[in-house]
Amino acid sequence: MALEVCVKAAVGAPDVLGDCPFSQRVLLTLEEKSLPYKMHLINLSDKPKWFLDISPGGKVPVLKIDGKWVPDSDVIVSLLEKKYPEPSLKTPPKFASVGSKIMSTFVAFLTTKNSSDGPLLHELEALENHLKSHDGPFIAGETVSAVDLSLAPKLYHLEVALGHFKSWSVPGSLTHVHNYMHALFSLHSFEKTKAEEKYVIAGWAPKVHY
Repeated sequence: MALEVCVKAAVGAPDVLGDCPFSQRVLLTLEEKSLPYKMHLINLSDKPKWFLDISPGGKVPVLKIDGKWVPDSDVIVSLLEKKYPEPSLKTPPKFASVGSKIMSTFVAFLTTKNSSDGPLLHELEALENHLKSHDGPFIAGETVSAVDLSLAPKLYHLEVALGHFKSWSVPGSLTHVHNYMHALFSLHSFEKTKAEEKYVIAGWAPKVHY
């Protein structure tokens, strides 16, 4: 029986996959584990009643597994790893927090007026140093793992949204970060589950203050 997953529909295009990085993280996990699934696109500005019944907080993603709807991408990914251990996407604990502050510093830089890119650069430099001192191309080595599938959508949003709204891009000096982003964005699973750039931009537009 195929799993079912509720994810964000695109802003202004309710029949198209939207720009939620946490939804994409779950889709990436399903794809990398080659698990069949049925996707429900949820228009977050007009949530259907059946969706609010299964997700009272109105948040995505939500996954139906063993007849029960489960919210929160952290919980969902952990559950999928336990129930479907092969192929393993487990990240060694010592690498699990690599890049964990990139999203919050990116959002602060993007959405706060007159903000500095200093904190974000600090986090990207830390990622560069990790990648430089460990075999890649991924965080934990040659194969993709959970930490990569969490970071990939965030780095995509960072690249698209900061490029559009701030004319900002990851410095060329961070060559390992650039190579890592290229490796992530080249994954078949990523190509299949990413939102179009215009929908990433539309999703962030209301939150950006010039």
